[in-house]
Amino acid sequence: MGANISQLERDIGADQFPPNEHYFGLVNFGNTCYSNSVLQALYFCKPFREKVLEYKAKNKRTKETLLSCLADLFYNIATQKKKVGSIAPKKFIARLRKEKEEFDNYMQQDAHEFLNFLINHINEIILAERNQAKGGNGSTNKNGTSIGMGTSMNGDHSQQPQEPTWVHEIFQGILTSETRCLNCETVSSKDENFFDLQVDVDQNTSITHCLRCFSNTETLCSDNKFKCDNCCSYQEAQKRMRVKKLPMILALHLKRFKYMEQYNRHIKVSHRVVFPLELRLFNTSDDAVNPDRLYDLMAVVIHCGSGPNRGHYISIVKSHGFWLLFDDDMVDKIEASTIEDFYGLTSDIQKSSETGYILFYQSRDAT
Repeated sequence: MGANISQLERDIGADQFPPNEHYFGLVNFGNTCYSNSVLQALYFCKPFREKVLEYKAKNKRTKETLLSCLADLFYNIATQKKKVGSIAPKKFIARLRKEKEEFDNYMQQDAHEFLNFLINHINEIILAERNQAKGGNGSTNKNGTSIGMGTSMNGDHSQQPQEPTWVHEIFQGILTSETRCLNCETVSSKDENFFDLQVDVDQNTSITHCLRCFSNTETLCSDNKFKCDNCCSYQEAQKRMRVKKLPMILALHLKRFKYMEQYNRHIKVSHRVVFPLELRLFNTSDDAVNPDRLYDLMAVVIHCGSGPNRGHYISIVKSHGFWLLFDDDMVDKIEASTIEDFYGLTSDIQKSSETGYILFYQSRDAT
């Protein structure tokens, strides 16, 4: 090793450094840490990275889109001569600001809103290009193909269901909401697709507990009764949400920003929520396709600070058995035990905190 070897390369060790892997920080263009942290998490979700690089290889002469800019960025990282360093994602940020005016400023944005937009937008680009290749007009019907995270994607608006894209194959799961009429006992269920699960957080709890609460039975009564098709009238009912199809990559969004009427603004909930390195979902439906999927934690987007519009985002990722922390253009190797520092606070007296915000779990059977 020469004298100009970086601290990161020293920490990993020459003999331990994974072949064909690159660890590059991303330059911040004025509060773009919300984007940088999510991009690093996605880059280290292997199935996603492979599909983006495959897209780059197949689409040499494509018109510039957010997906082509992302593909260029990933390709740029993956083909660096050096093993470590930093890259300025200039073209990607410029395109992002063109694409959605909410991001066209120097204010701090919400990392989850960015992830939500990015995944849905990439999906729309793939569908539009597919339609064009089939001789269509290349424009996507927003109702038919725009796919919201955690919203229904049953294709009610389009005559023909869309062939799934690789975005669906990686991130899409299915929730089923089961409603039991308390008068006639008839159970009706309705499926909806999701790209991530949004979970409420409680003080001193765990992800498993949050997911159990997500699937708790709720009673529909008084003004909120359920219209039972069998009884042909509004009845009291019990409803619960369970996971019917478990995605390849499970993205969990911890709802850490809550609107408080007395303050007339969103405040941060810094509650301590333990997220394990291994996860199995217990809130699955009886007819779940793959209920025993075991997940490994691959990446975490972390919010640092006291509120949604201030503070900073960083990410931690697992790569080849060890953990790295990406803070814009800085990259450091960390011990797995350091992850506990990002669970949150046991008391709300301390205001500023570094807390897990978006968790990415990869199914162990994902290639």
